[in-house]
Formats: sequence, C-alpha cells, structure tokens
Amino acid sequence: MALADTMTAMGTAALTRCGARPLGSHLFAVWPGSSFAATALPVRCAPGDNLALHVAVAQAPPETALVVDVSGEPEYGYVDEILAVAARMRGLSGIVVDGCVSDVAAIARTGLPVLSAGVSVRAPGRDAGGEVGREVPFGDDRMPIPVRRGDWIVADDDGVVCLPRGKATAIVADTVEAVAADQRVIDALVAGGNTLELLNLDPSRVAGWEGAGAAPARSAERAG
Repeated sequence: MALADTMTAMGTAALTRCGARPLGSHLFAVWPGSSFAATALPVRCAPGDNLALHVAVAQAPPETALVVDVSGEPEYGYVDEILAVAARMRGLSGIVVDGCVSDVAAIARTGLPVLSAGVSVRAPGRDAGGEVGREVPFGDDRMPIPVRRGDWIVADDDGVVCLPRGKATAIVADTVEAVAADQRVIDALVAGGNTLELLNLDPSRVAGWEGAGAAPARSAERAG
C-alpha cells in the first residue's frame, strides 16, 4: 500500500506540521520502534470492559487500525496478550487505545504495534457492550479530535496522528515537500551552516545574543 508506506516514512512529526491532527501527547508506543499507517476502525468500550475490542478484532478487515475510546475510564488493561495475538493473526496493522494495556512484554513479542496511555494490571470485564464503527472522540476533552471509520491513522515513537479521510493525499503531498526542505537544511548544516541563517531567524530578539563570531562567555567558575 504505497500511501501507507509514504506516511510511515514521513513520520508523525512531519505529518503534523502539514495538517495531520495529533491524538494526544499522553499516548506512547508500548514497544520502541513500532510504527504503522492504516485506515481506522473506531471502537468505544464500555467503562472498564473490553468486549467491544474483542468484537472489533473478530470482524475488522486486515490492514486496518483499531482506535479505541474507553469512555473516560483508562485504568484497566484493555489490550492484553490474548487480544494482541488475535489482532496479529487477523492481520491488523495496530491498535491505539486511550487507556491502559497489560502484558507489555508479551505484546512486544507479537510484533503488533500498540500505543496506549499507560500500563495497568487491572483486568477489564468482557460483557458490558460498547460500539464498533461509530465515530469516537480522542485526546483533549476540551477539544477532542473526532476519529471516523476510514480516517488514516499514523503512529510511531513520536505519537499518533489522524489524517481525515478526503484530506490524507493532500497532507501527504505537502509533507513530502516539507521533508525535502528539511533535508536541504540538514545538508547545509553538515556543510557548515547554522540554523540562524538557514531558517532566517532573528537572534537579536534573545537577551544575551553577542553577535555572529563572538567568543563564548566564560563561566563564573572558569573566570575565577
């Protein structure tokens, strides 16, 4: 899937600069180095219960990502080894859960990318219902990001972002140009340039600026 590969290569930080919506700085990769880009299947769990997640894994199309709202009750291990193995065998691309997980080492062994808000050994129930496929709010309660079925989700060690369906291609195109511009700056830095000149920054706005070429001030310890 060429678009997914390009999103993964660009990374969440670059995509965010070009219009992707971050789903919250509290989300982190359960195991380092995990990343994916896939279309979303939203899931809403009942508080303290993951039955909806089991249903979603059983019926989700391969190469999709589950984006899971836990109804404001994060302190349960909504994703555990059993669900991670089931999702992996189903061919899912990853799971993003706005709550906790358990069995961290076992999840890492499955190779399934999972991003969560924390870790908890408190076991959820499996009988309280929930919803699969309907829009879920994600992130800050004051300004939640709506995640709909078919939106693109990209995740890596920097976090998780959402690209609304219908806008993903344009965001990716802008990101490709932005990454190329960043690389030109990096190449110039390696060649001896500095960020003040390359990024057209005004150092005079910072107290203590001594001008280009000024010798660094000696510390009080060295001055003595």
